[in-house]
Amino acid sequence: MPRQLITVLGASCLLGTAIAAELAGRPVGLRLVARRRTPPPEGRADVDVRTADLADDHAVAEAVDGADVVICLVAPTVRDNWRGAAHDTSAERITVGLVRRIVEAARGRARPPVVLFAGSMSEVGRSARAGLDGTEIDEPLTVYDRHKLEAERALEAAHAEGLVRGCTLRLPALYGLPPGHGLVAAMVGRALAGEPLPMWHDGTVLRDFLWAGDAARAFTAALDGIDVVGGGHWLVGSGQATSIGELFETIAKVVAAHTGRPAVPVRREEPAQPLLPTDLVDLVVNPAAFQAATGWAPRVPLVQGLERMVAGYHEAKAV
Repeated sequence: MPRQLITVLGASCLLGTAIAAELAGRPVGLRLVARRRTPPPEGRADVDVRTADLADDHAVAEAVDGADVVICLVAPTVRDNWRGAAHDTSAERITVGLVRRIVEAARGRARPPVVLFAGSMSEVGRSARAGLDGTEIDEPLTVYDRHKLEAERALEAAHAEGLVRGCTLRLPALYGLPPGHGLVAAMVGRALAGEPLPMWHDGTVLRDFLWAGDAARAFTAALDGIDVVGGGHWLVGSGQATSIGELFETIAKVVAAHTGRPAVPVRREEPAQPLLPTDLVDLVVNPAAFQAATGWAPRVPLVQGLERMVAGYHEAKAV
């Protein structure tokens, strides 16, 4: 019997690396596609690593050709600025366009492929509140979130039409071992360099932070439970509210404990760039619905995850 073929688009990112490692333990074909080469994980899977520009229609068609499962993690960046994509109107082709091209490639297939899409809990926008449970009305505040929501709805429509079996996992802020990006990685890097951690507001904004390995397990849970979770979006997170101030203070303490140096200060500063509308909105997930549907649950608490992360970044810097 032929092995199930799983294509991961955006395999070189933090989440893509974690998902590849999770899937490598299965007897599957694993096609890892990204703009830069991805080191193949060790395991039982037959791994095919490819580099491709996924803004190119032909490249997308080749990447998903024959795949039984497509996991779409691709997100736009602007000059490697992880915040810049929130304003980038040209990013629609990467986010919405990519999902539509995956759906078009699925037309005529005897068996609809499974398509899993990485959404964001910030899609909810103005309706955000602590303890998001998925019943909120979506009112996205940034271009990035509008594109995510449009892609999500295109996938839901394709599922309803029977072209794919798809679902979206809306994720909170992820953190993990290098390589990485985002707020947590930036602050860990600064603390390891002995630099103060700049807080652009009073630090009371609440966020949900999820270990990348836990997020990867959520995708495999969705894959295994697609008959239950297909056709909608699901909120995945730790369920724990952490203020930005608490996060920064914890990072400073964990780095100090690891390096033996005094903790770097956390201080309020004027923003280095304009704040996004979502920067001042509490975004904390209640993942109970997804847990009930799949049996998934997060395993790595924040402090433990930060300790692993700091050790990983410190080791990577020393190499």
